Amino acid sequence: MPAFKLLPACKDYIWGGQRLKTDFGVHSELDPLAEAWVLSCHPDGPSVLADGPFAGKTLPEYLAEAGPGALGTRCTKFENFPMLIKLIDAKKDLSIQVHPSDTYALAHEGQYGKTEMWIVLDAAPGAGLYYGFEREISREEFARRVEDGTLEEVLHRVAVKAGDVLFIEAGTLHVIGAGLVIAEIQQNSNVTYRVYDYGRLGPDGQPRQLHVEKALCVANRGPAVQRDFGAHLGSCPYFTVDGHTGSFAGRCTRESFHALLVTEGRGTLDCGKKRTPLERGMCLFLPAGSGLYQVAGDCRVMDAYIL
Repeated sequence: MPAFKLLPACKDYIWGGQRLKTDFGVHSELDPLAEAWVLSCHPDGPSVLADGPFAGKTLPEYLAEAGPGALGTRCTKFENFPMLIKLIDAKKDLSIQVHPSDTYALAHEGQYGKTEMWIVLDAAPGAGLYYGFEREISREEFARRVEDGTLEEVLHRVAVKAGDVLFIEAGTLHVIGAGLVIAEIQQNSNVTYRVYDYGRLGPDGQPRQLHVEKALCVANRGPAVQRDFGAHLGSCPYFTVDGHTGSFAGRCTRESFHALLVTEGRGTLDCGKKRTPLERGMCLFLPAGSGLYQVAGDCRVMDAYIL
């Protein structure tokens, strides 16, 4: 079975830039271009199949026709498509924010929570991000610092470079800083609680909505938890991610689909008697049972699947 190239759903959040267009081949008229949802079944922005007999259909439409076998036997436990993959261009700082757990999000938002991971694709000199707290703080101190604008003083800042990987459990307060381009692999959710947004105005000229009370309920008020994923870049029930540099081969069994994201360079993908040219920023969906696939070339590829 051949792999399908995907076209992303794009978002023009106020902190975005132009690098997804200039450096990652994303075609969009949005300005700014903040995010490209390169693998998405989310109703807020599904990706679209670019080639093959299903060209022009959204990924959810294709999966509805192909049936559950295209996702694989490990996906039968999920009510919805399990993951979402984005490219993010932060020309400006994102808000200080947090994502809820499944338990809280299902009870209060009617959808799943959000655990995610970041792969830093490029970083301007001095660029960094916030990731958890420097120390344990009380709920009262949290609320006070949100009110007086001093929350950043107790957040843990991390200087990052291209190739760095961070895993963000639900409940971890975080900020993607200006000057970063990131690949984000996350649960299939669009629930974000903004805690602080620097007084910025949205497209409607009004301050962007904050969700402080909900954030106080879900945020872990201590240092972020560090985890060792062994041979994987990251892993949780909703996604496992491996990284490859240069040529490699894999097998897409009937247990899980695979999503390949080209983060650097060029190459080719051979899958199901079809050869597909690979370029930076391209994402491909391999239905479960696609069999042997081979990537050749001077490129870096992120491989996401269900373990």
